[in-house]
Amino acid sequence: MSDPRTTPSIFTRGAVDLSALRAPAPTPTRAEGAPSPGGPPSGGGGVTVIDVTEATFQSEVLERSLTTPVVIDFWAEWCQPCKQLSPILEKLAVEGDGAWVLAKVDVDSNPRLAQMFRVQGIPMVYAVVGGQPVDAFTGVVPEPQLRQWIDAVLKAGGVQAPAAPEDPRLIEADDALMTGDLDTAEQAYKKLLADSPADAAAEAGLAHVALARRVVGVDPRAALTDAEAKPDDVAVQLLAADVEVLSGLADQAYKRLVDLVRRTSGDEREEIRKHLLSLFTIAGPDDPAVASARRALASALF
Repeated sequence: MSDPRTTPSIFTRGAVDLSALRAPAPTPTRAEGAPSPGGPPSGGGGVTVIDVTEATFQSEVLERSLTTPVVIDFWAEWCQPCKQLSPILEKLAVEGDGAWVLAKVDVDSNPRLAQMFRVQGIPMVYAVVGGQPVDAFTGVVPEPQLRQWIDAVLKAGGVQAPAAPEDPRLIEADDALMTGDLDTAEQAYKKLLADSPADAAAEAGLAHVALARRVVGVDPRAALTDAEAKPDDVAVQLLAADVEVLSGLADQAYKRLVDLVRRTSGDEREEIRKHLLSLFTIAGPDDPAVASARRALASALF
């Protein structure tokens, strides 16, 4: 698995020796439903957020990690960056509904734990799987990257990552698109992309808005008939491809434009290529037809 940050993993500095911490432990200090200092309560179908001390580390982290991945959040009350990161971690733990457990360690109250994990700055976050640390990072990480990191932790632990809840802003944008309110949909998708530039669903939605605008008032049957009669008319062929995509014939649309790329050059070829890429964006990168068409496009171009 990989650290979401560009800086190297803490483990490049050597292994963490936890042997001194492997000792019998009493009952955990906090489990499901108990409040977390400065954060929301745990919830869902199992334990999600717990306070951990040196006395409970064996049972609450090492033993628990044999069956459930554990993420350790080293924090302190005086640490301002901790107050940014910890609420996000707790939110994601609750969303995880027991798929992984967030173990919170107050470094002031547990200096020996901090020393064992070579904590030099906080917040510091460790992932423990199968009784061993597998990755770590220091500092505040943006939520999208943190989600990716946690997904990698779950994968390392053989756990299926729970589906992230759908963004209500995306639902609103999609609803506007479906009802034909293209201006509202466009503004909503652009707002989402401003907040999350890599949001594939918002990119697809924005490309779909552009497609919908291009076919306003178009007679689909007439557009396809016109394309048969004018095989080398770029504008006519692009419109026919749009109609095919909206008709559920994306494979045909992709082939139409790839073939057109082969027959053109210069600015026309570039216009067709960009149009085809916008159609790919609507379908998404995981669509098998898109993968096949991308290979065909690469062959046509080079």
